[in-house]
Amino acid sequence: MTQKQKTLVGGVSILGVAGIICKIVGVLYRIPLAHLIGPEGMGVYHKVYPAYNLLLTISSAGIPVAISRMVAHYVTREDPRTARRIFRIAMAMLLFLGCLTTLLMLLFSGRLAALQGTQDTRLGYMAIAPSLFFVCVMSAYRGFLQGQRNMVPTAVSQLIEQIGRVFIALPLAYLGMQKGGIAWGAAGALLGSTTAEGAALLFMLFRHKQADRALDQIPQRQDGEPLSDRLIAKRLVYVAIPITLGACIVPLAGFIDSIMLTQLMEQAGMAAEDALIRYGAYAGPVLTLINVPTALAMAMSTNLVPDIASGLARGERAYVAKETGIGLRMAAVIGFPCSVGMSLLAQPILYLCYRGSYTAAQLDVAAELLQISSLTIVLFTMVQATSGILQGAGKQRIPMFTLVIGVLLKIALNYTLVRIPGVDIHGAPWASLLCYTASMLPNLYFVGKYTGYRFSVPDVVLKPLFCAAAMGGAVWALWRFGFGDPGQLNGFKLTAGILLCVGLGAAVYVFLALKTGAVNREDLPARVRRFLK
Repeated sequence: MTQKQKTLVGGVSILGVAGIICKIVGVLYRIPLAHLIGPEGMGVYHKVYPAYNLLLTISSAGIPVAISRMVAHYVTREDPRTARRIFRIAMAMLLFLGCLTTLLMLLFSGRLAALQGTQDTRLGYMAIAPSLFFVCVMSAYRGFLQGQRNMVPTAVSQLIEQIGRVFIALPLAYLGMQKGGIAWGAAGALLGSTTAEGAALLFMLFRHKQADRALDQIPQRQDGEPLSDRLIAKRLVYVAIPITLGACIVPLAGFIDSIMLTQLMEQAGMAAEDALIRYGAYAGPVLTLINVPTALAMAMSTNLVPDIASGLARGERAYVAKETGIGLRMAAVIGFPCSVGMSLLAQPILYLCYRGSYTAAQLDVAAELLQISSLTIVLFTMVQATSGILQGAGKQRIPMFTLVIGVLLKIALNYTLVRIPGVDIHGAPWASLLCYTASMLPNLYFVGKYTGYRFSVPDVVLKPLFCAAAMGGAVWALWRFGFGDPGQLNGFKLTAGILLCVGLGAAVYVFLALKTGAVNREDLPARVRRFLK
């Protein structure tokens, strides 16, 4: 590992850039996919993912974080032998879970489709089921390498996943549509995702052998009694279960949404086909675009777990408090401008990406949803950062309980709002805002309690918020007076306008962030510091 990879900002940069690229590719991939299978087909496609994500989270969310945290601890204590044993035992667990969840999805595909009220999803469940096994095994390798602060293999494997979807899933979706309509088209796209996950797993197998040789360079301490396999397994389970339960809560809410939202809209008098299209627009274009900037939040959470665990293993409380502060400031610096910028440019972005796939009326509804949903970006970013810090500090139960509270409130508000005619699907993003706010506030309290970090309102809230507001004013004025109604612009003018607004917004935000101290030069990677100098 290089020194760059061992730093928090360096690791976030590696995973964050890869994550952003992956999310952008994911957005671009869904544009031709929507052309191929249509709005109703996209509704079917996106109905499969909530149940898939729930099973995937159950099987592969907690153990990789436990691997990362425990490997980081023992590598810091110069005990690579125990780090390897942790990996081998965790791999056995994940192999079992991968086989089990794949089998469950295959066996219960028909019942899941019936529960959601969309029988066309059954083929999709069968097509994507094997990827549960592939991702489970791959997550063991990712956790092992992340525990050594080597983020590059994870980043490359994520790119392989997304690029594979483009070159494999789209042709399979086309062939599926030719064979049997939207059900087969959506299933073809999902089968392409499974194939891409298999390709990424092959890459991780190769990189693990290289990383294992690098671990040989760490001298093995001879003092201390070696841990038994049973004790290692118990510790993995002890760390993994609350993380898994906490990570399951958001996918569970998504699965409940996939059942509730269409049925609630139908209860309000909406036709079943229109309800499915509205759900597809929300779960597809809107949430897909929201997930682009949240890639940085996921990268930050992934890096914070081993970073905080390593600091605590060394007994360096001051280091832990400092890294906590950097993590929270980075979350705010990323979250505020992304929320403001995407909310302001919601309509132009949707018209640019999906004008040929949805009607103007459907795009206007999606734009309204995206304007509200964009505000969840900063909340989600803070929730991810605080969860990573608490997991690294061994307090993994706390984010689990706070997310439970948030999701229960979300379900209650969904049930209240979505049934109201005229509100319908617009209630869903407001419910998500309540969910993440209810999770974030107690997380922040416990982060301060267990890391020694004293929350700074100017650094974490006021400075990035001021910079984002000024950026938003500049972007709004440029679009309002320079371009106007996106429905009247051709593709070239739309693209040029969005790029100019993003460029102006980024320039204003970076300038103000450096001037106000929202971002310190010491927070930046060395190459960026040299460039600015």
